[in-house]
Amino acid sequence: MGDIIAYFNQYGYLVLLVSLILEMIAFPLPGEVILSYCGFLVYQGQLNWILSILMAWLGVSIGVTISYWIGYKLGTPFLVKYGKFLLLRPARVKKTSVWFGKYGKKLLVIAYFLPGIRHVTGYFSGITRLPFIKFAMLAYSGALIWVSVFICTGELLGPKWKTFSSIIKPYLISGGSIALLMIVMIVIYKKYRVQITKKAFWIIQILFHKSNNPK
Repeated sequence: MGDIIAYFNQYGYLVLLVSLILEMIAFPLPGEVILSYCGFLVYQGQLNWILSILMAWLGVSIGVTISYWIGYKLGTPFLVKYGKFLLLRPARVKKTSVWFGKYGKKLLVIAYFLPGIRHVTGYFSGITRLPFIKFAMLAYSGALIWVSVFICTGELLGPKWKTFSSIIKPYLISGGSIALLMIVMIVIYKKYRVQITKKAFWIIQILFHKSNNPK
């Protein structure tokens, strides 16, 4: 990260743009730290707030679009062959493709806040043939929310931006896991709503009967 900060101080917006493109293609770069530091530079007056958000959003959007089309054109065989560089083993790639086909599009907006997830959403969106218009609407809006939150937070915290960056990751993982669980539960409920309603009604009847007929 020290090298990125050094280049950041020298080239500003260009480093912001390129580093976020690379991160969304799955290079191991700390997106939250980069954005928070960018906010700190806005706080110092070295960068413009609006231009920083626009350049960061553009970098994320370009990167996730590249990964989408790689996934769309090259498909699962590409990730099976090169997934090890993304910490994805072949068996996990196939399972994730099936899972993403069911729940993935509901994750696109919040996926940026999930370390290790945002790097692969573009690939699996393409692999599962999610229509590009739908993908773009969700992915680009999510990108704008993500970069805005961290740049604004870095600006608000000023010199304390580094402390924030070091403690935020566990909370992102916990919050993301809860959000993911809620999404899965909602999808399951919508799919099996009738069966779940009947089962719940049956359980209520049993409990009501027992409460009115104590031993």
